[in-house]
Amino acid sequence: MRIITGKYKGRRFEIPRTFKARPTTDFAKENLFNVLMGYIDLEDIRALDLFAGTGSISMELLSRGCREVVSVERDRDHCAFIRKCLTKLDTNQVILIPGDALRYIKNCREQFDIVFADPPYSLEQLPDIPQMVLGGDMLKPGGIFVFEHGHNHSFTHLPQFVEQREYGSVNFSIFRQQETKEEERTDGQTTPTDD
Repeated sequence: MRIITGKYKGRRFEIPRTFKARPTTDFAKENLFNVLMGYIDLEDIRALDLFAGTGSISMELLSRGCREVVSVERDRDHCAFIRKCLTKLDTNQVILIPGDALRYIKNCREQFDIVFADPPYSLEQLPDIPQMVLGGDMLKPGGIFVFEHGHNHSFTHLPQFVEQREYGSVNFSIFRQQETKEEERTDGQTTPTDD
């Protein structure tokens, strides 16, 4: 596993062969971040990495200037690996939360500028995750949500959908949270309000 660019550019970490995690390939990761540069400036923002796996995306976000990255991963061995990598990087800017990402989404009371989610492709609830993230308050108005998934899913019908990129078997759907939200008035009409 390699950090592509930024302040930790070129740092490598050997992933144990026993891991079941499917880390995003360097090719897909590099192309994704090149695309993201057109949507958001990663410098000094807060990021959330759901289903963090090996922590590859968390460390790439950190290397590219994020002020803070919250990394959620429930597998104990993966968490230990991420902690080991962070120790080598000598950073405290990644907050590692050992726990279930779906539960975290439901209970989240924080907001982020960018959210990345890479669930197991076989996860039963995978099709519901974009609406779970975009329908709540965890993504700031105008914030970016990146969802990694297999080729057998499409999310182009969601109003926040921006584009889909495909790199081999890896698909990234990119969404932008609406700048304003509709708020119910007492007379039943809706009026846009700024958050």
